[in-house]
Amino acid sequence: MSHLPLIVGFGGINPAGRSSFHHAYRRLIFDKLDQKNQQNTLLGLATLMGLASYKEGHYFNKSGEQFPIESLLSNIKDQLLSSTLIRRIETDCFDVNKVTFNKSASLQKTNNESICFTLRKRHLPNRIPENWSVTPASGQDVEVTVSGTLDAIFLDYKTALVQSAGQLPSGFQPGKLYQSRNHPRNLQMTVFSASDALLSTGIPYEDILNRISPDQIAVYASNSIGQLDDFGFGGLTKYPSIGKRTSSKQMPLGYAQMPADFVNAYILGNVGTTGGSLGACATFLYNLRSGIQDISSGRRKVVMVGGSDAPITQEVIEGFRAMGALAEDKDLRVLDKLTELTDEHYRKACRPFGNNCGFTIGESSQFILLMSDDLALELGAEVYGTIPDVFVNADGHKKSISAPGIGNYITLGKAASLVKNILGKESLQQRSYVQAHGTSTPQNRVTESHVINEIAKAFDIKSWPVAAIKCYLGHSQGTAGGDQLTTSLGTWAYGYIPGISTTDEIASDVHQSNLLFSQQHLEVGIQGMDSVILNSKGFGGNNASAPVLAPHIAKQMLLAKHGKNKIAEWESKKTITLARANDYDQQTTLGLTRPIYHYDQNVLAGDDLEITEDSIRLPGFENKIDLNTPNPFSDYVTK
Repeated sequence: MSHLPLIVGFGGINPAGRSSFHHAYRRLIFDKLDQKNQQNTLLGLATLMGLASYKEGHYFNKSGEQFPIESLLSNIKDQLLSSTLIRRIETDCFDVNKVTFNKSASLQKTNNESICFTLRKRHLPNRIPENWSVTPASGQDVEVTVSGTLDAIFLDYKTALVQSAGQLPSGFQPGKLYQSRNHPRNLQMTVFSASDALLSTGIPYEDILNRISPDQIAVYASNSIGQLDDFGFGGLTKYPSIGKRTSSKQMPLGYAQMPADFVNAYILGNVGTTGGSLGACATFLYNLRSGIQDISSGRRKVVMVGGSDAPITQEVIEGFRAMGALAEDKDLRVLDKLTELTDEHYRKACRPFGNNCGFTIGESSQFILLMSDDLALELGAEVYGTIPDVFVNADGHKKSISAPGIGNYITLGKAASLVKNILGKESLQQRSYVQAHGTSTPQNRVTESHVINEIAKAFDIKSWPVAAIKCYLGHSQGTAGGDQLTTSLGTWAYGYIPGISTTDEIASDVHQSNLLFSQQHLEVGIQGMDSVILNSKGFGGNNASAPVLAPHIAKQMLLAKHGKNKIAEWESKKTITLARANDYDQQTTLGLTRPIYHYDQNVLAGDDLEITEDSIRLPGFENKIDLNTPNPFSDYVTK
């Protein structure tokens, strides 16, 4: 009998805030929340963003002044809401009015006389050559005297053509929560997010380790394009040309598998399986597929799956803009017949399935903890849902590597079929919905809507609800599937499918005969949906679809497999687990917790191990690693 891969914890950070305990989801449906949940959501954002703090029963604003919590949050509510989700790019990322680029200038003098010229201070090269003499002139000017050859790189500036992005909440700096040691932003986010996911379970990690072998854990995490800020591959490729020194960390920390490596080395101390699959926008679902297969087959008992992308740099944005993929300011102005864009317009830059002009880039880090059903019951883990499989198909022959093809019809069709076969036709037709890739490009709105609509027709689904959360968060590249998954879990806690609120009307070329696109939050109830299908369409023909079954469905399946007595024991154990989990949530909402980061702790070497023919014992671990590997080719070998 196969094992059921259960979601027992999740966490992360994206433009809506912290993912665990549905904080980020609540930001999306903020107006639908009651006063208590609104206050809790605002408080979590306020401490995350450094606008509020808590100490010994009292609340303080950023200036250190004490306020009752109601007054404090009322004073900063508008600031909190406007400093989350998609918005105009802030200077913490880069200055959109001062995007740098280099101009080379060379002049060979024909005599021994010096040459003098006036230059703006901002146009000075980053490294002043030895044969330059620079003295202040008036205002922003300097006077330069050059002997010998004038050969330098002049730094110039321009205004960014794309000025909107889905940025993490303003002021949130994950690197200040631990000893980040010049880590790329992406890896700082990873440390925060993987810690959040692990701690959200309410189960001490030591308790998990004591019940399994050290090699029964796996970590699958990566991103689609690596770490491209100055501390990673971005600085590695840029620094030599601007006169800066390449560091020893930029090369290794730039690799796209680094999120998994960081989780193994600094959070879990994992010696089990590890890996990082890459598949453009489908990357998270590729890693999820590895985790699901490991749990289902029984090869692993615990798997952490994640993704982390931080692509809001001027270079990455310029690269996507040059492809014609991003929503440029000039095109947004044309769409809305405007002469100037305001903050309100930047907020609505991403318009899935509407009249749009390109996607909006976003940053996000999302992790989930999967556990086999037997171990989850033994530990008293809460269950947030189950994922029976992930389907991946390529596009076949194509003309352009970035153009969509036929693979997504196969993945979505298989996912819908699996839901039907597990839960029945009525459940698929009446109580399922789709988390669309929904990038906000004119091409995607046509091609993906056709995929979803044709599958709906094939399965006789009359009005299939379609969500598209990139309208709030932007496109976080390889981690987009993680945003879809953690957001979907919120629907089963609060009963709403987030509406495509930035799209005023569905575009005329969108296929929708069998689909339901709602610009308003769709109230379905916490048990109104039995399943959701996450859909990803990536560059290069990387397609993936993952059916996720609701927690109430997962619990029905557990009851059928394990019986009433086992489930009753599990429910009893959960009271302790949930109490610990809720305590973590409350402490984190108050800003009192820090990420897990074990640097240079419990480092093992070969001499520390007890090795025999049958096993390896690691100090500090309850159970041994079994070396007796069964022969998979016994039918082909005669002894």
